[in-house]
Amino acid sequence: MSKITTTTTMASTAAIATAITATTIAGTHSGTTRGPIEHEVRNQIVIAATQHFRLYGYEKTTVSDLAKAIGFSKAYIYKFFESKQAIGELICANCLHEIETDVRTAVDGGGYPSEKFRRMFKTIVESSLRLFFEDRKLYDIAASAATENWESVRTYEARIKMLLRDVLSQGRETGEFERKTPLDETVAAIYLVFRPYLNPLILQHSLDSTADAPAQLSSLILRSLSP
Repeated sequence: MSKITTTTTMASTAAIATAITATTIAGTHSGTTRGPIEHEVRNQIVIAATQHFRLYGYEKTTVSDLAKAIGFSKAYIYKFFESKQAIGELICANCLHEIETDVRTAVDGGGYPSEKFRRMFKTIVESSLRLFFEDRKLYDIAASAATENWESVRTYEARIKMLLRDVLSQGRETGEFERKTPLDETVAAIYLVFRPYLNPLILQHSLDSTADAPAQLSSLILRSLSP
């Protein structure tokens, strides 16, 4: 993969920061709604953590390291996050949300269900490559999330499955896709094809085939869906 430029890194940090702000303003911590100042501090911790993870990697970083880098005490950080994983979860969730947004935009572009399906598969691969591998240090977070099956990963996978289900349902309604196979069975089978391109641990072993795989696999799946 090509080395990330400073511009790309800054743009990525800005995108994560924007997503984090939207998420934390809408969210709660330990069941208590936080005020603007607390949200600002929480965002500051996560943005600083994102930059620190980029430099040193997620696994090698401790909460004590973050405290020193940010200029806060370790105890103060624990007021906002119960663990390093909690910080990683928020960063990971927003990265995965960015991929999901790309995929939804591709699907909402119009056209026949088969065209939506092709765009969906292509965008999953392209966005996953961009967010998981352009910045190898942040890949550590994605790898940990996949290995430990974090809640952010489970939520992301469920949303992708639901989006896939919607596309397949549209195809059945228009008569473009077959209806004999139970829909849940079809969704589960096709998701098994998608999964290696959603999971960074598996995707890293398929980098040489990502240019052609979406088109080839989409064609094979669509032939199997023909009525």
